[in-house]
Parts: sequence; structure tokens; C-alpha cells
Amino acid sequence: MAMNHSENSQVLSVAQPRFLWFLTLSYTMVLVFANIFDARIVNIFSLVTDAGTIIFPLTFLLSDLITEVYGYKNARQAIWVGFFFNALFILYGQIVIHLPNPPYDSHNDIFTTLFALDSRIMLASVISYLCAEPLNSYVLAKLKIKTRGRFMSLRFVMSTLAASGVDSFIFGMLAFYGTMTSGNLLGLILTMWGIKVFLEVCGLPISLKLAKNLKKAEQMDIYDFDTRFTLFSLEYKYKPKQNKYLEMSNLGVSKQAA
Repeated sequence: MAMNHSENSQVLSVAQPRFLWFLTLSYTMVLVFANIFDARIVNIFSLVTDAGTIIFPLTFLLSDLITEVYGYKNARQAIWVGFFFNALFILYGQIVIHLPNPPYDSHNDIFTTLFALDSRIMLASVISYLCAEPLNSYVLAKLKIKTRGRFMSLRFVMSTLAASGVDSFIFGMLAFYGTMTSGNLLGLILTMWGIKVFLEVCGLPISLKLAKNLKKAEQMDIYDFDTRFTLFSLEYKYKPKQNKYLEMSNLGVSKQAA
């Protein structure tokens, strides 16, 4: 039986988002930037942290947007895309520093020293990333179901609170343990955590508005009913009934007709 126009539009609205590619690309690039600058320790208003922490909260913002609008499955795909290109970045960096130098002075030693020192930090970034980012999307998707789509700001903050805590602890321990005193390391971990949560809260007006505008533009508001919350899957399709934007739109049309 051929689908009518209404059913066909429902399938297309779930299967063909227009802006997901840009969010995934932005998410991946922010991860690469954070990895590059993680090795630089900075002192801002007497708070000591790594420079990557300042930009890294954008990954939680972008992950929140993808999960809130497009669902956990698409956020999971973005996580794997980010992981692949970060791994490629690290691998290529290690290849480059082991290539032969030209006979003249090219200052390659400076470049090699920087990337050689970054290896531990980048490995810590990858491990903490694979633990924290799926947790962020999982908490947000589950809370969305529990709250029936209400309290979006609470979902954004709670998911970041949990995920950034895990990320800061794992990254701090793997990247800097043994390079500083236990007190300084604990202070660094708590500072990284605090900055990430603080920036998430400060960005809430923007992230909430973006989420609402994206839902309207995409006509999507995915709920992860019956989703298998495993990281080791590339399944991404949703059924039209999981898109509550369509349900609410149809409900509004029905009320107007009545």
C-alpha cells in the first residue's frame, strides 16, 4: 500500500535532518581543538587549568543539542566520528614527528618536542572522551523520557554535571598523575569540572534557544523509547512515533480543526 503524503513526510522528517551534519562537524572540530590545547596549563583569575578545558564544554553543548533534537542514536554516531578523527589526528602526529628531518635547520625539534609531550595527554583525552561523552548523551536522553520533555535546562545541566565530572577525573589522573603533587592534581580536577559546569550554565540561554529553533526547523523532537543504549552500535533510524514534534503538531492541527 502506498503511503499518503502525511505518512511520507513523517518518515522523511525523521530520516533526513538538514543540520545534523554541521553539528557533527562542529563537534568533531571542537574535540580536535581541545586536544591540541590540552597540554597548555593556564592561570585565569587564580584558577589553574588546561587550555583545552576552556573550549571543551562546547562538546557537551553540541552533544546536548544532537541528543535533544535528533536522539541518542545520532549523538552516538557523532561520538564515533569525533573519536575516529581524533585518533587519526594523534596517529598522524606521531608519524610526522618520526619522519626524517631535512639537512638544514628547520626548527623541527620544537615541533617534535611538543607532540612527543602531548602523547600522554592525548591518550588521556581519548579514554576520558569515550567514557564521558556517551554518559552525557545517555543521561540527557533518559532524563528527557523521565521528565516527558519538560525541564530542558535541568537535563542539560545534569547531564553535563555527571559527564564533565567523569571526564575531568579520568583525564586529570591519566594526563597529570605523577607530574604534580596530589593536592595540586585534585585542585586541577575540581577546577576543570567547575569550569565546564559553569560554562554550560552560562551558555544555557543560547543552547535552549538553539534547541527550540532546531526542533522547529527540523520538525524533530526525538524520544529514545526502545533505544538500545550501547556505544557499540551504528544503528541510527527512528520510527515516526518517536518524533514527538510530529505528534504535537498533529495535535495542534486537530485542535484547530475542532
